[in-house]
Amino acid sequence: MAPEVLNPVPFCQCAAAAFIGILFLQSGIDKVVDFKGNLAWLEGHFAKSPLRGQVKPMLSVVTLLEVAAGALAAAGAVQVALSGSTQLATWGAQLASATVVMLFFGQRVAKDYAGAATLVPYFILCVGAVLLMGM
Repeated sequence: MAPEVLNPVPFCQCAAAAFIGILFLQSGIDKVVDFKGNLAWLEGHFAKSPLRGQVKPMLSVVTLLEVAAGALAAAGAVQVALSGSTQLATWGAQLASATVVMLFFGQRVAKDYAGAATLVPYFILCVGAVLLMGM
């Protein structure tokens, strides 16, 4: 008799939530720890764009959203592992998706097309995670 194959969906849900949690918590915490450095770099990045006067509030919003998305996704990974519920992981992946869209918009407005392109795999991961959490 062949061994029973375990359902891979919960493992993938937990792994995706953990990945998003790590990604967004690290990025958000980096912005909190070095807010002035990130602000200075972004002010230069957006100096010739219509968003140049909005850099500080945009950075504040993105920082808050990254930390929230990462915390929800990380808590969601634990929730999936312990109970099988995907509620927190879904919220984290949804918030992460929205945050990547905001970052993508900023990169495009700043005409940093290469930087915008680097966000595409993260967006695919986040949207894919939202779909995966519904399985």
